[in-house]
Amino acid sequence: QVTSFQGVAVRSLSTSSPHDHPEHGRLVYKGNLAKAVLGVKFFSYSTSIFNLFMMPYIMLKSGIGVESLLVQAAFYGLIGVFTFVTPITLHILTKGYVIRLYYKDDMDTYTAITYNAILAEKATVFHQKDVKIPDITKMFTTFYAKTKSMLVNPTLFPNPQDYNHLMGYDKSSFFKFEELEE
Repeated sequence: QVTSFQGVAVRSLSTSSPHDHPEHGRLVYKGNLAKAVLGVKFFSYSTSIFNLFMMPYIMLKSGIGVESLLVQAAFYGLIGVFTFVTPITLHILTKGYVIRLYYKDDMDTYTAITYNAILAEKATVFHQKDVKIPDITKMFTTFYAKTKSMLVNPTLFPNPQDYNHLMGYDKSSFFKFEELEE
């Protein structure tokens, strides 16, 4: 592998793929909405913070502080709903969106990278045996890793066998011959 660094050729002696992560393993999935999810959450958080800082100024200039207590409560309640409920709802809907999924062959473990509430990446490690497929199709859930819901797009797996192994579809048929004999 040869890369250029300011006109000087630099040779890397690494034998690993650029999609390998030393701690998590081989990259098997990359979500295409990762930047969009991060952007929407950041925009929502920033507008909420802007609202919190601008509310005292707006109250002072609009004269609503002079109105009755009931009008003030209604106004603060409406602003509070938009300030706090929107970011919380967005977080609940997108917390299971997998932005990257790594697989370690030797340990048969997956590491799912998602965004947490403060927009930092969070790693969730689980075994293939911990994967549960919901009985009823859910809107924001493809599978459960232990008890955490995860959302992936099956068509974005470069190797379909990786998706089949993740979901347990590569195992033998659902009926075991020993059970049929009984």
